Amino acid sequence: MTLVLGFDLGTGSVRAGVYDLDGGTMRGSAEERYETVYPRPGWAEQQPEEWWKALVSAGRRAVEAAGSRDIAAVSVAATASTVVACRRDSTPVYPAILWMDCRATREAHETGRLAHPVMAYSGGEDAAEWLVPKVMWLARHEPEVFARAEVMCEALDYINYRLCGEWAGSRMNATCKWNYDAAAERYVPEIYESLGVAALIDKLPSRIVPVGGVVGHVRGEIAAELGLTSTPLLTQGGIDAEMGMLGAGTIDPGSMLIVGGTSVAHLTHLDAQRPLPGFWGPYPNALMDGRWLVEGGQVSAGSILNWLAGKIFGLDEAGHHALIAEASRLVPEKTGLMVLDYWMGNRTPYRDAGLRGAILGLSLGHGRAEIYRSAVDAVALGTVNVLRALEKEGVLIERIVMGGGICHNPLWLQATVDALGRPVQLVREENLSLLGAVVSAACGLGLYPDLASASHALAVGGSAMMPEPERTSWYDGALARYDELTSTLAPTLHRLSASEDGAP
Repeated sequence: MTLVLGFDLGTGSVRAGVYDLDGGTMRGSAEERYETVYPRPGWAEQQPEEWWKALVSAGRRAVEAAGSRDIAAVSVAATASTVVACRRDSTPVYPAILWMDCRATREAHETGRLAHPVMAYSGGEDAAEWLVPKVMWLARHEPEVFARAEVMCEALDYINYRLCGEWAGSRMNATCKWNYDAAAERYVPEIYESLGVAALIDKLPSRIVPVGGVVGHVRGEIAAELGLTSTPLLTQGGIDAEMGMLGAGTIDPGSMLIVGGTSVAHLTHLDAQRPLPGFWGPYPNALMDGRWLVEGGQVSAGSILNWLAGKIFGLDEAGHHALIAEASRLVPEKTGLMVLDYWMGNRTPYRDAGLRGAILGLSLGHGRAEIYRSAVDAVALGTVNVLRALEKEGVLIERIVMGGGICHNPLWLQATVDALGRPVQLVREENLSLLGAVVSAACGLGLYPDLASASHALAVGGSAMMPEPERTSWYDGALARYDELTSTLAPTLHRLSASEDGAP
């Protein structure tokens, strides 16, 4: 029996799972939560030490549930870019800047002025979510922090260091978020120099390891904290949603994984490089050798629904489920409302961190159910908007697999399938990012010849879900209104978001 331990360091919690590679089953799992702080509008921060405490607790509980303390390998998937500024020994010198934080919007736009071939991988301009613009922001607004930080890294790198004592960046994160040239397998320090952060090259992990590669071994004292009798191999992971592609078996061109949770990620591969306006990538070799990774996504999705139910309506989990049931009885075309889902900006296809959310058409006759229903429809429209933009560029998606928290919200799930207007394969109970970490661990152990073979062997299946044709017709018309309203309101939304930090 070969057991591996996977971690999924998500936005609100870390999930741990012990997987039996011989039996093909999850033997034990656990979850621990941690808090996000929003110091200002558009900002989101966490404390790295809270991740670590939660990860050790969840890992120990998962191992106990599995009934065996002999783990062969460990691998981690994590949000990106959640940026940590720390000392060489991993002591943080600033709160971690969460992936959804959009304080670096100005800096992201500045990256678009560079004329360098590697910038083509990011569509000519970085996103405000990424490590490089966030580091630029720190260098500009918190120069003492930037100077004191000996390491600038991602949450994944921080956790891996705590596990094994080695600083090693993931080739996936470096390629997708750090303007690393994966085709030439090298950093491009002239990019950082041109952006005013020349010192960044000495603060990033110098060693880059592909997903499934070996980072090191878990330190003996850490293994003991996790309740292990072994000192497992630590294999390289990557960005949580992209790691889910391994678990879903959507690594081949023509397949797409849609992960719906706090945000939504839309992920596919191409056989060759081609320009895709409005998308991130294609990135060479980010996940799979010889493939070009394409990222689409919505910054805020399930987070909007949780925000409405919890913060605005004051509902607990049971109340949220009751609200979902009530809103499900409403017909979307009769709410009289239109919502734009840009609470934290737009990732794809507008690539605009300055957009903000809007609820239009409100009257005194509207209640919680109508508002919630319309927000769900907006998030669904955001997903289909990504697919339509991709198809306009000639990229055809023949197979869609969907997973994540969306599968536990029947209204959001059905609305998305209806808006897409095509069959979708659902993976309901599996944590795909966690399974992706398992695939990485299996590859690192040498049990499969390569990452693709491990994915094809270990990926989970799912059940088909069909759209309701009459609802698809409504979403087709609503999408045109959604796009029109975005164009019309964009100048106003930009002015509002520009004043979030208290500036006039």
